Amino acid sequence: MAKHSENRDRLEKYREKRDFSRSSEPDGSSTKTAGDPVFVVQKHDASSLHYDFRLEVDGVLKSWAVPKGPSTDPREKRLAIATEDHPLDYASFEGVIPKDEYGGGTVLIWDRGSYENITEKDDGLRPMPEALASGHVLVRLSGSKIRGGYALQRIDDDKDQWLLIKMDDDEADARRNPVSTEPESVASGRDLDEIEKDEGG
Repeated sequence: MAKHSENRDRLEKYREKRDFSRSSEPDGSSTKTAGDPVFVVQKHDASSLHYDFRLEVDGVLKSWAVPKGPSTDPREKRLAIATEDHPLDYASFEGVIPKDEYGGGTVLIWDRGSYENITEKDDGLRPMPEALASGHVLVRLSGSKIRGGYALQRIDDDKDQWLLIKMDDDEADARRNPVSTEPESVASGRDLDEIEKDEGG
């Protein structure tokens, strides 16, 4: 019970920004997924088009806005701006947020899957909360579009800005540009225009 309350407290900023009587976004009632922790990348056509990169950590989705989206090229360093924690059930959200609501626009599930924490320290793995606090996180993603190791490195404490970088492993591929070549949702197969037409009212 205390754990559930703690998760709800972490989502206070998320809920303060939203009117759930108008937006179909989840209110944060789910606090655990089955099996390995999940990641999701959502393409979000808000005031500016961007991608939201989210990792399940301790009952919430730690979230970053990535303007250019993830890359499969280790030479590319993608800016990732930390945003408020989101509820776990946001990982399955796809739809249209009213334009006059916070984050208004169309949301598409661009990629999703499970992930493994591979952040090392002297005596083994560094727990995700500790890694996030230190500003250096390594994860191995198992998604449909992006896979393998990715690093998150904080570069500005004041603005909570990070870099999202593909690690140089077997899944790295400088020739791919999945943000451009694979725009559709992995959940529904639709693109942003189709979701807006289907659900925009």
